[in-house]
Amino acid sequence: MGKIIKLDEHLTNMIAAGEVVERPMGVIKELVENSIDAQATQIEISIIDGGIQLIEVNDNGNGMDKEDASNAFLRHATSKIKTVKDLWSIRTLGFRGEALPSIASVSKTTMLTSDGEDQTRIEIHYGKTASMKPYACARGTSVKVEGLFHKTPARLKHQKTVNSETNAVIDLVEKFALSHPEIAFKLINNGSMKFQTTGNGNLQEVLFCIYGKEIATNSTLIAFDDYDFVVEGVIVLPSVSRATKQYMTVFVNNRVIKNYVILKAIEEAYSDYLVDDRYPICVLNITMDYQLVDVNVHPSKWEIRITKERQLFNLIKEHIKQELYDNMRVAEFTPSMPLKPTKPVYQEQQFFPDFHINENTRQDSYLAPQLQEEEKYQEETDSNIEEEFVEGENSIFLQLEVIGQLHGKYILAQGVEGLYIIDQHAAEEKYNYEMFKRELSNQEIMMQDLLVPIVIELPLAKISQLDNINLQMANIGLNFELFGSNTVIIRTIPIWLDRIDKEAFIQDMIDLYDEKKEYSIEEIKKDALASIACHFSIKFNRVLTIHEMRQVITNLSKCEQPFNCPHGRPTIISITTAQLLKEFKRG
Repeated sequence: MGKIIKLDEHLTNMIAAGEVVERPMGVIKELVENSIDAQATQIEISIIDGGIQLIEVNDNGNGMDKEDASNAFLRHATSKIKTVKDLWSIRTLGFRGEALPSIASVSKTTMLTSDGEDQTRIEIHYGKTASMKPYACARGTSVKVEGLFHKTPARLKHQKTVNSETNAVIDLVEKFALSHPEIAFKLINNGSMKFQTTGNGNLQEVLFCIYGKEIATNSTLIAFDDYDFVVEGVIVLPSVSRATKQYMTVFVNNRVIKNYVILKAIEEAYSDYLVDDRYPICVLNITMDYQLVDVNVHPSKWEIRITKERQLFNLIKEHIKQELYDNMRVAEFTPSMPLKPTKPVYQEQQFFPDFHINENTRQDSYLAPQLQEEEKYQEETDSNIEEEFVEGENSIFLQLEVIGQLHGKYILAQGVEGLYIIDQHAAEEKYNYEMFKRELSNQEIMMQDLLVPIVIELPLAKISQLDNINLQMANIGLNFELFGSNTVIIRTIPIWLDRIDKEAFIQDMIDLYDEKKEYSIEEIKKDALASIACHFSIKFNRVLTIHEMRQVITNLSKCEQPFNCPHGRPTIISITTAQLLKEFKRG
């Protein structure tokens, strides 16, 4: 007897649901894409308990007559492709005909639809049609999904928390709003309005609604193209960056997608302006011939394949890089190295207020006048010295004699064993990291009230996590109060935080929590401190005085482990005298 049988339609729909409908967000993605394909200009999404209890999507699109409404719940029934040729030039967001039957097989689904003439109501309970009848309703379509996965407990138990599912839905709807600024979106969570756009086509206005004033005001519209691709959207100037990649949003033919190559092109375009572990904010829509992109790679349609991917990579990288160069303020990017030698001016703000010249390593020859000026300047500054780290073997750093700087990047020093090259950014990053870490490790956190509270704008996905964030951040003395729909306020901070850029640190802590919300607070602290230490350290291409170079080495000597930065890169390398003799054929 044969072992192979043909599965019945209900079972195949449930299997398809496992691919198309993994979580409530997947249901909303399919339904909203159908609404967009139906040329809707207004789309309203309502959820209860993250979508597990209820999902409802209403639109004012074309709607369907009675026959189409019935056929829409048949497997592989679609109005969007008819022949094999259509499969190679897909112009709609949905096309497989799997979404509605898959959703209806794992939920109680009710659809109201009208094309302006016919009005129909269909109710399906976990794959079985309960009713179908005429029903008065406005033009468009409304789909209500209740009790998702309640009869498939294996799937239900793998759903995440209500907050996690809600955040995923918010993030998805925000992406839809960015990809279609001409559509008015409305998101209602547990009866409360969470998000709304006007649908007037202004992308920067949508950016403001989602990310707030700072990001929107630092954004600039872009548009460029070649023979195959048209790229439009907004990029945010590097003066505003984030600690995670989640603020880089990319669409292809207005489709929400995930593509590593495109994100890499954006990162490389910003590479001259952002330090490691800082990421840009941008929204790009790439329009191309439908035959150049294959969206039929995975049922969820997140992943795509693009023909001429390398060409697109170069187009994005080169034009965004040029756009950044054209838009950056001249004052921020004037060359740090003067064309002609100039006399140092020491009346400017001192970079390292706690420096003391080491008499044993002083250079009394050609650097003597400069050092005398630095000593004079040092006497006039406050000796507000940080509490010293315990110094042991690292005091060997203090025996190094600074001899110069290479290309504004590396400090050159000589010691008993030969030539030492110090990465100025990595070295100062390691010092800052250990200093901040030591402050955070204190058992008692000294707090101070702010005369002017800190106000930070956050995306709605983070606002919805505020209670959990406060529980975690209590360990380091931070508490966020809701102050408007997408704004939080901080009234009290730890005293140590007053010595750095408070807003940037807090923003990074929130970003990293969102990315690693399952991790412990210790790991969040480590990631945030590494990012902040990097952000506030000496940058490459900054010419330092002898005074400043010596202080970098002094600071490095105070570290418990001075040889690698928090990201694992070396802070110092050496070339021994024996190696030099060998290379110059003197050994």
